[in-house]
Amino acid sequence: MTTSAQQLADRYAALWTERDAGARRKAIERLWAEDGVHLVHPPEEIRAEAVRVGFPEPVLEARGYRELEFRVARAYQEFVAPGEFTFRAREDAVRLRDVVRFSWEMVSVGTGELAGGGVDFVVLDADGRITADYQFPGL
Repeated sequence: MTTSAQQLADRYAALWTERDAGARRKAIERLWAEDGVHLVHPPEEIRAEAVRVGFPEPVLEARGYRELEFRVARAYQEFVAPGEFTFRAREDAVRLRDVVRFSWEMVSVGTGELAGGGVDFVVLDADGRITADYQFPGL
């Protein structure tokens, strides 16, 4: 079964809002290759401090199912579990061969107001699972 770029983006966003830890783990295994990596362009304050101590191009990285599961769980606990925010994919996903680009939003559950977002570029393997996820927060 071929997944469209938008279906992939929607599944990706839904993962970050999944309340059940077991379902999150299964979703990670369906979305990512076993050694897949999630790379995040850090916020400006982290980049500035890293440069100050000698790291010219800092990157936040989670690799493999265990680290991905921890990363998603922490984001869920911080933003979604308290009931304040949810995540959703925007309707702009496009695919070019094995790369999918899409935008996502973090919105207030109470007001629907945009609270944040970003852009992801994901590289897919032959089975359509993510091998590399390059995330640029700060929409």
